[in-house]
Amino acid sequence: MDYDDEILKPEDDSSIEGEQSADQTPAEGFKQPESSPQPAHPPISFEDHGDQRAWYVIHCYSGYENKVRHNLEQRIETMGMKDRIFDIIVPTQEEIKVKDGKQKPREIQVFPGYVLVNMILSEESWYVVRNTPGVTGFVGMGNEPTPLRPDEVAHILKKMEETAPQVVAGYKPGDRVRITDGPFNDFRGVVDDLDQGRAKVTVMVNFFGRNTPVELDFVQVEKA
Repeated sequence: MDYDDEILKPEDDSSIEGEQSADQTPAEGFKQPESSPQPAHPPISFEDHGDQRAWYVIHCYSGYENKVRHNLEQRIETMGMKDRIFDIIVPTQEEIKVKDGKQKPREIQVFPGYVLVNMILSEESWYVVRNTPGVTGFVGMGNEPTPLRPDEVAHILKKMEETAPQVVAGYKPGDRVRITDGPFNDFRGVVDDLDQGRAKVTVMVNFFGRNTPVELDFVQVEKA
């Protein structure tokens, strides 16, 4: 089982079964582009509150993570809970999708349907969070929210600070493509292999009657 999935897997998800949105987007990992700004999220406060303060995970409809964060921030302000609910994070990853030879950056949710909240758990703070529009429940055993361990929180925050972007090609092995740059410009071929880590694609090109593998950058190829 993937470590990130294990961190945020509810021990009892009976209360949220069947509440997934149709536009749920899978996530691959945590990475940030070197030349792009970091995703905006509230500055993390580490003021000492003894042993009461902890990170909890709340579940919401996929695609509504940022809306839930906004709603909860408003409730914290209007209900005077700044001394009990401190930070709200929607873990995100910046992804660069290559389409028609162009790089198109976009921000995706790493854990669709989940939001992290740093708070002191009490009846009042539980009520404010649980009754925020869009929130379907806390992750935990039954009705008891389970806090994340410090090493789990450190793991998530560290991944959010990584700077390497994830580049995603707009084609897959077997697709017919056209080369748009380099010595094989305007040649047609078939995608043979994708190297996501290096953002490279291998295209089989018919060269003098023979299929020849040509390695190119993602941006040098577009779907034919």
